[in-house]
Amino acid sequence: MGKPFNPLELIARVKALLRRSTMQKGNLNSDQISIHSLIIDQKEHTVQADGQYLNLTPIEFNILYLFASNPGRVYSSVEIFEHVWNEAGYGVSKTVMVHVSNLREKLEKATKGEKIIQTVWGVGYKIDK
Repeated sequence: MGKPFNPLELIARVKALLRRSTMQKGNLNSDQISIHSLIIDQKEHTVQADGQYLNLTPIEFNILYLFASNPGRVYSSVEIFEHVWNEAGYGVSKTVMVHVSNLREKLEKATKGEKIIQTVWGVGYKIDK
């Protein structure tokens, strides 16, 4: 907008932008994350893939929510352990690897083979947008 501008026009433009951004999110509320074909609801602690609910353990859910809440960010095994278990994560790579492997298996089965969790070799795991 160029100066001088009418404050009413500014308000109208901001409202239009807000309206468009909420329309793009669809019917998701603030406790839900939609990524790939998944809808993750933190409040209800549920995950849906193509309309079907997945049966995840609390650890698997927390790992998935961690990845989905920061898509594109790579988490090391130590970081995952510290975020999910809330403990210092020294020598825990096998524990995290088993949980991520189980989570991947459930996600791939529910999404007909879609590879949602990516491995960044030598660094950790992530979910792309």
